Amino acid sequence: MTELVLHFVLLEHIGHPDDPAGKHFDLLLEQAKACETWRLAEIPVAEGPSVAASQLPDHRLAWLHKVEGEVSGGRGFARRVDGGSYKSLTTSSAGEVRAVLLSGTTLSGVLRMTQTEATLSQEGTT
Repeated sequence: MTELVLHFVLLEHIGHPDDPAGKHFDLLLEQAKACETWRLAEIPVAEGPSVAASQLPDHRLAWLHKVEGEVSGGRGFARRVDGGSYKSLTTSSAGEVRAVLLSGTTLSGVLRMTQTEATLSQEGTT
């Protein structure tokens, strides 16, 4: 049986009116009908400090194939900074912790996300 390959993209999002920093990163994880989406304050670095994170409403699958573009509703501009495949590792029963194994150029390793932070490690990548 062949395992379904799921894709992710990391978008740099600038100019969102509700973003006091003026820039953040959106991590989109492909699902059946939409992309599970997480806002990250910075790009996580393997074995580095955690970064602020929060789950957002699902985004359209079309963003998996865009390189850059205006965000609808005058919510800024997004451009792809990384992409690749991922494998879901865990989701707690309450959805409090999400772990995925990312295989991208910039993001590669196990990314653990909660409603407040994300941490990237190299475990499970060899």
